[in-house]
Amino acid sequence: MISLFKKEFLSYFSNLTGYLASGLFLLINSLFLFVFPNDMNVLYSGYATLDTFFGLSPWIFLFLVPAVTMRSFAEESDKGTLDLLLTRPLSLLQIVTAKYAANLSVVLVSILPAILFVISIYLLGNPIGNIDMGATIGSFIGLFLLAAIYTAIGLFTSTIANNQIVAFLLAVILSFLLYTGFEYISGLFLGIENIIGAIGIQYHYESVSRGVIDSRDIVYYITLIYLFLISTRLMLEKRNW
Repeated sequence: MISLFKKEFLSYFSNLTGYLASGLFLLINSLFLFVFPNDMNVLYSGYATLDTFFGLSPWIFLFLVPAVTMRSFAEESDKGTLDLLLTRPLSLLQIVTAKYAANLSVVLVSILPAILFVISIYLLGNPIGNIDMGATIGSFIGLFLLAAIYTAIGLFTSTIANNQIVAFLLAVILSFLLYTGFEYISGLFLGIENIIGAIGIQYHYESVSRGVIDSRDIVYYITLIYLFLISTRLMLEKRNW
């Protein structure tokens, strides 16, 4: 399983995929944080905070993560190497886990340059260091968990589509619906709107981003990731019949 993980992870950096993921994530956030003249620009707002970064990142991930995961199984199916992969001396769960860990690692590598944003905000504070590190760390944990869910969704959609573009579009749509869809429809159910909204990812992402790690949020993330990984395994099992 470790050899499959290494093969998958390194394959992303043998071409432009891994570098583009990291570069685009850093570039887009940098433009909104420090270049474009708007309310999200730290230099214009006058507040030493990374709220813009953590508010914008889920929407960037909405496209970036599916772009990374779309090739996981769809490419194998398109090239006709999926059957060969399934005959390896690994269980389906081990194959799914190795692919998932490799994809998530690529996404995490793209987040690492964000440390530069933390350093920049730290130095821009008045006085220097005037930044809420508790909320910042909580927000990074929330961003990691969000990336973990998006990766599980992308892996699942790559098993139900033989084409990478189709897998990408399905992942974007499904991730969007799960992230913000329940927030929109919650207003239609007066009295239980909080319950409906809590089904969506955005509710839990914003909860963790406040710097308070609630066990209910962690259980939600783990459950959703588990469901999509098991669904991925079931789809592979179906293909293997």
